Amino acid sequence: MRHFISIKDLSKEEVEFLVKRALEFKQNSQAYKGKLKDKTIISIFFENSTRTRTSFEIAAKRMGASFINIDHNQSSIKKGETDYDTIINLSAMMPDAFIVRHYHSGYPYFLSRFTDIPIINAGDGTANHPSQAILDAVTMFETKGKLEGLKVCIIGDITNSRVAKSHLWMSKLFNWELSFYGPRTMLPDERWLDNIKIEKNLKDALSDKDFVMLLRIQLERESGNNIPSLKEYAKFFGINSLNVPDSYIMHPGPVNRNVELASEILDNFNKSLITKQVENGVFARMAIYEFCLV
Repeated sequence: MRHFISIKDLSKEEVEFLVKRALEFKQNSQAYKGKLKDKTIISIFFENSTRTRTSFEIAAKRMGASFINIDHNQSSIKKGETDYDTIINLSAMMPDAFIVRHYHSGYPYFLSRFTDIPIINAGDGTANHPSQAILDAVTMFETKGKLEGLKVCIIGDITNSRVAKSHLWMSKLFNWELSFYGPRTMLPDERWLDNIKIEKNLKDALSDKDFVMLLRIQLERESGNNIPSLKEYAKFFGINSLNVPDSYIMHPGPVNRNVELASEILDNFNKSLITKQVENGVFARMAIYEFCLV
């Protein structure tokens, strides 16, 4: 049993195993049926989620596990119980894994100090979203037949994006030509860029890339205060029918229609992989369960 908290904790071989295993599960339902029989998984989300939370649940149930969602607003945390005591008491009930999403960066690492039960990180603050990075890698491998040496540009609210940071670690494992683009107020300071290229303009950001990944403006983190308006953002940083690239387009969701991506591209562009990412999210999380629990 092991925790699954950050891409930086994984080797290249481990990521490759997860990607290939997810695709095996996608091609053969018999490969995962009953894998988690008699396992119990507890999910605790301190932030809203549709895709991540649902796909973790579907993945667990298809593999035969029992899945328990805890609404933190109705938990003893609201009565004043500390996070430490919550995890200690839940651990005493002997579940087989915790799925945790939290608005504080580093929260899953914090919890992992107090329990040997695997912590699977479903997103922590602005730091990590490792299961998203794995499902994206599954989608990239399925599309291009490789992960090594890809040209990838991530456009949008980089500073607040745990997805961008997880892909930064992924890029180191597979020697990607990774670049970022977005409003200056949404680009990170150079301390953690580590030679990642900042594109000069949108044309360069969209040119000669295997994959362009778009990020939404994270209004819940008040990043909308860093731009004049969403309309202005769409004008200078959004993709529409006038500038659609010859690259595959990805997005971790949720998409803000007609901001980072115009509706006509979202609904009709044949090189959009966005729903494919969602589909692959279930199989990627199956592979993560097997990696941590079996």
